[in-house]
Amino acid sequence: MAPLDGILLSHDHHADNLDTTGRTLLPTAGTVVTTRSGQRRLGSENTRGLAPWHTTVLNARDRPALEITATPCRHGPPLSRPIAGEVIGFALRWPDVDSRTLWISGDTVLYRGLREVATRIDVDTAVINLGGVRFPITGPLRYSMTGSDAVELLRLIDPRVAVPVHYEGWTHFREPRGELEKAFATAPHAIRDRIVWLTPGVPRTFDAPA
Repeated sequence: MAPLDGILLSHDHHADNLDTTGRTLLPTAGTVVTTRSGQRRLGSENTRGLAPWHTTVLNARDRPALEITATPCRHGPPLSRPIAGEVIGFALRWPDVDSRTLWISGDTVLYRGLREVATRIDVDTAVINLGGVRFPITGPLRYSMTGSDAVELLRLIDPRVAVPVHYEGWTHFREPRGELEKAFATAPHAIRDRIVWLTPGVPRTFDAPA
């Protein structure tokens, strides 16, 4: 197995985010960046735990430095954090190369902490976790964003490119791509035109801004 320079792990304690196969990859990474509680649970020397808005820098030979800032997440309704656990997103910058930022939302609902991203980060490319996750035991309560949440969020952060992820492959995803496309279809053209759908296993290159 080839070694990995680093792994961004928004949370370690749910199998839909870190399954058994994923755990086997962690020792091969130069650095694993995750939550503070995840660092304690994993207990490995190559793991760095970040609180929201804290930053770390990864350095590798012959590669530009990568600046990683943790962004807020809440993986469920208000007061759910003691049950759902700690989660973070990631804002990535290569300060020696350019000023653009790639933001990965992490598994989160739309709430005040997430909206704060729009006031603190100039996002170029946004990777948005969706799926409208719900569970029978908690009824209508959501544990990740819906398509309509994504539209509101994209209005706020105004990225150049928006990539939906985290909406298929598990039974608790309640908004697959077809439902998400319906929500995006009602959004302004300025948002619809920025949505880029990925195909699993197929690389996609994004052009740099003019």
